[in-house]
Amino acid sequence: VRAAEHLSVKPTDHKLPSLSSNCKLPCSLIHQPTAPHDDTPPPRIAAHCTTRQRQARLVFREPPTMAFRASLRRVALARATARSFHSTPRALVKVGDKVPDFGGLFEGSPGNTVNLAEEFKTSNGYIVGVPGAFTGTCSSKHVPSYMNHPNLKKAGQVFVVSVNDPFVMKAWGEQLDPTSETGIRFIADPTAEFTKALDVGFDGTAVFGGIRSQRYALKVEDGKVTETHIEPDGTGADVSMAEKVLG
Repeated sequence: VRAAEHLSVKPTDHKLPSLSSNCKLPCSLIHQPTAPHDDTPPPRIAAHCTTRQRQARLVFREPPTMAFRASLRRVALARATARSFHSTPRALVKVGDKVPDFGGLFEGSPGNTVNLAEEFKTSNGYIVGVPGAFTGTCSSKHVPSYMNHPNLKKAGQVFVVSVNDPFVMKAWGEQLDPTSETGIRFIADPTAEFTKALDVGFDGTAVFGGIRSQRYALKVEDGKVTETHIEPDGTGADVSMAEKVLG
């Protein structure tokens, strides 16, 4: 106490002077409180999304294999769309080819099979292929062009072939030619095997549900093809019309 009185310093005077911009105290004398030590690393937060959003993205992100398969599906769909109703496959039937020897064609009912190779052994004529029975162009334009042509009687046997069942072809023939006076025969190729043998089929899945025949006309003599009239776009009605086939 005596020393304190001698130095004129009171216990209450032991306070740090207020820090101001003019303070010259060394930095080591300034009390800097620190937070308790924590070993937990700070959370990682993306600049553009929250942690929950990032987790959601990880959950719904497709694996590379699934993404690749999805890409293939999109490519296949684009190609299927590009193959429209008027797609044109290669038509390989040509002059000199024999009529396919195939017994899976039908006329009128499943019990009445027809083999066009056998039919053309004893006569000449024409095979007229159409995309489908009861379809607009086939019913109103293509087949009637043969039924009403003045040279039909001299044409020999005329067979209209379509990838349909025999019941449909029978009903269609009865509608177009109720009395059968034209002599045109309506032949069913339900499995499309005859059409495939001529290589005049096209993928009509989008409209017909499966393979169908292009529109064509073939002149047959002595069992061989002597003329081909195949529509360039597969389904139009131009080069295979009776006016250009029968003259």
